[in-house]
Parts: sequence; structure tokens; C-alpha cells
Amino acid sequence: MTENINVSVVGASGYSGAELLKILNRHRHVKVGTLFANTSAGKRVDEVFPHFKSVFSQTLELYSAEAACSSDVVFIALPSGEAMNIVPDLLAKGKKVIDLGGDFRLRDVALYETFYKRQHHAKEAVQQAVFGLPEWNREAIKSGTLIANPGCYPTGAIIPLAPVLKEGLIEEQGISISSLSGVSGAGRSSNTELSFAEANESVKAYKVGTHQHIPEIRSSLESITGKAIGLTFVPHLLPITRGIYTSIYAPLKKKIVQADVLAAYQKYYSKEPFVR
Repeated sequence: MTENINVSVVGASGYSGAELLKILNRHRHVKVGTLFANTSAGKRVDEVFPHFKSVFSQTLELYSAEAACSSDVVFIALPSGEAMNIVPDLLAKGKKVIDLGGDFRLRDVALYETFYKRQHHAKEAVQQAVFGLPEWNREAIKSGTLIANPGCYPTGAIIPLAPVLKEGLIEEQGISISSLSGVSGAGRSSNTELSFAEANESVKAYKVGTHQHIPEIRSSLESITGKAIGLTFVPHLLPITRGIYTSIYAPLKKKIVQADVLAAYQKYYSKEPFVR
């Protein structure tokens, strides 16, 4: 009989934290314990998110490593740049950590510092992080103590590209990825560009050539295929709340038909519940 896993969530008042709580609530072997949210500390989580009424009633707390360590697993749903400040201590105390942010996705710290435009203060922890894409990294995730959840855009690019690259259907160079995302992807902030008046009835590209997910997509595909990958990635902002629509273009290695692509996806994903 499987015992319940006690979890705590750091950053429970953000959009990622809220979505995480929905998922955890549906998991029959998870018990949600302490919820941390420094900006909303003292409020009940169902005050911040009324749809949690009669589901979660915990009072949000200021972060405390001691309180977090009362859990078996600590989820971190903080903006990039913040998780690195608390993860080393949690690992030293023997906790399993699952980070939803970008601080531990890139093994190359220099790449992180270039694309995220900040110094990394937990370089040793980076080396033990496991990229949390179960379709391609399931066994390592099972035994890992620090799981770096993949980003939204990278998930939508790696999942479709990996099989056709592995099967030699497309070239490794010249891949073009165009993604359109809803405004909630930027987090729960007061950024003017994300306001209704600014985003409505419009679409725009942003961070062209500099987006922090570029090295994540490239390095993950290189890890999966063992080959150098050349790609361009252009993200766009759509006036919708959530969701991502991605179109990918790539030179073919040989003449193929749609059935060849579908066969590649069936080969790698037919038993994967999260890929439809």
C-alpha cells in the first residue's frame, strides 16, 4: 500500500502555485501541508484564490526552511532567480525538491547567467539537478533529489521535435520554432504590457533571439539526440489568458509523408499519458 507523500509549496499565491495546487489536490497519494507566499502571508489561500474554497484552507506563511522541512517533498513555484537562494539548504537537509522555475534547468551556468542576466548562487546544486521531462527522463527523475521542471515553451518544442530528430526525419540544423502564449505565462505581476488595454486585440513578438528558453530547448534536444542542434525560437504574446500554440519548421532529411511523422510519435509516446 502506497503511503501519502507530504508536500509543501513555496510560492503558493502565484499562477504556477495555484495550478500546482489543483494538480496536487487530484493526486490520491499526496497530502498538501504548509503553503508559503511571502507577499500574501497571513491570508488564507482561499482568500487569494476563491476557487479553492472548501478545498484548501491553509493560511499562507512567510517562508521558513524549518517549516518546509516538515514535508517529504518541497515544490518551489517562485520567479526565476529566487529558488537558488533556498534550494541548497533544503537539499542539505535531505529534502526532495521540485522547482517549477528556471534556476536549475541549464547545466551550463554561464549560459544561465547570459540568458537570465543574473549570477547563479547555487552552482553545486545545478550539477545534481535532473531535467523533469518524464517522457525522456523518467528513470533519472525517479532517483533525483532536485527536479528542474521544464519551461512552458521548451515542453511544447522538445516533445514534438525529439522523435523526428531521433528517427532522422529532419535536419539537426535550420529548425525554426514560432510560439504564441497567453499573458499568464509571465506570472502574476502588474506589468503594464500584460494589462488588458495593452495586450487586447494585438499580438507581438518579444525577446527575439534572447529568450531564456532558447538554450533550454537546444541543450535538451542535444542531450536527447547526442547531436548539435541549430534552431531559432521566436515567442509571441497573445491576448488570451493561458495556453501555447507552437508551429515548428525544419528541413527534411528525406522525402516523408504524414504517416512517417505519426509513426515516430507513436513509437515514443504511445504509452505516455501526457501526450495526446
